[in-house]
Amino acid sequence: MTKKLEGKKCPSFNSECTNDLKLSNKDFIGKNLVIYFYPKDSTPGCTTEGQNFRDNFKAFKKLNTEILGVSRESIKSHENFKSKQGFQFELLSDPDEKVCKAFDVMKLKSMYGRQYIGIDRSTFLIGENGKVIKEWRSVKVTGHVDEVLQTIKDLS
Repeated sequence: MTKKLEGKKCPSFNSECTNDLKLSNKDFIGKNLVIYFYPKDSTPGCTTEGQNFRDNFKAFKKLNTEILGVSRESIKSHENFKSKQGFQFELLSDPDEKVCKAFDVMKLKSMYGRQYIGIDRSTFLIGENGKVIKEWRSVKVTGHVDEVLQTIKDLS
C-alpha cells in the first residue's frame, strides 16, 4: 500500500543533479517545490511532461515555486535530456532509488506481459515550510502541469 505523504514533512533527500549540483530538500525551505518523478529520459510521455513544466516555468517562478525532476538515469543522460529540451530546472539522478523509495514511487509495472519494478509517474507539492501539501500519483501527462499550477495559485 502506498504511504500518504500529504501533511507530513518532505522526505529527506540529498542527491546529485544536473549542472554539477548536489541538492537537498533543505535547499528549498522558504519556497514551494514541485518534485516530479518520471520513468525515463527522452521517452514520449516523460518528454511531454518535462516540456509542459518548461513551458510554464515562469508562471511557477512567479508563485515562488521551484521545479525538480527525478528519475533513475545518470547525470550524463539527464544533462543531454535537459539540454535537448531546454529545461530551466534541474534533474536529479537517483540510480540507487533512495529518493524514489523515500517518496514511495517504485511500483510493480507490466509491459508486454513482463513484470518489473519501475517509477510510478508522481508529483509532489512541498510548501515553503517543508511539508507536503499535495501529492499526485499514477499521473496522466495531459493536463497535469496545469492542475499543479492551479493548485499553487489556489494556495496564494
